Amino acid sequence: MVRTSLAATVLLISLASGLSYAEGKGGPYPKWVQLSDSQRQVLSPLGSEWDSLRPWQREKMLDIARDYPKMNATQQSRVQKRLSDWSRMTPFERENARKKYRQFQALSPQKKEELRKKWREYKDLTETQRQTLRHEHPELSGADDLEN
Repeated sequence: MVRTSLAATVLLISLASGLSYAEGKGGPYPKWVQLSDSQRQVLSPLGSEWDSLRPWQREKMLDIARDYPKMNATQQSRVQKRLSDWSRMTPFERENARKKYRQFQALSPQKKEELRKKWREYKDLTETQRQTLRHEHPELSGADDLEN
């Protein structure tokens, strides 16, 4: 029993010190000030909250920053818009977005294509037609915030 407690304590201390060492050295989850100028430029919409992001979120954002120079201007613009939109969302809105994304990913390819087709049709409507549709179907509220 004592041996198990001692082993668990040693393991926790090792993990904690390893994490502190990795973070202190700009390891896999660097702080905002440890990012390169180009990374900070790409990820600037998230600058104020960067140090509070979860490790997996930082990793994903660093992947985006790494791939950003390889993107064409349209893709870069889309990334900037999405990062900016995401940074303005509340935690509740972010969780809803994640939930909707997971639900979409669970759909069959046919259902995904059907929804994409409906989205393209919606995007082709005039603003007046969209307003009428939103009024008639309030469950579509927020549809303008979606992209592709």
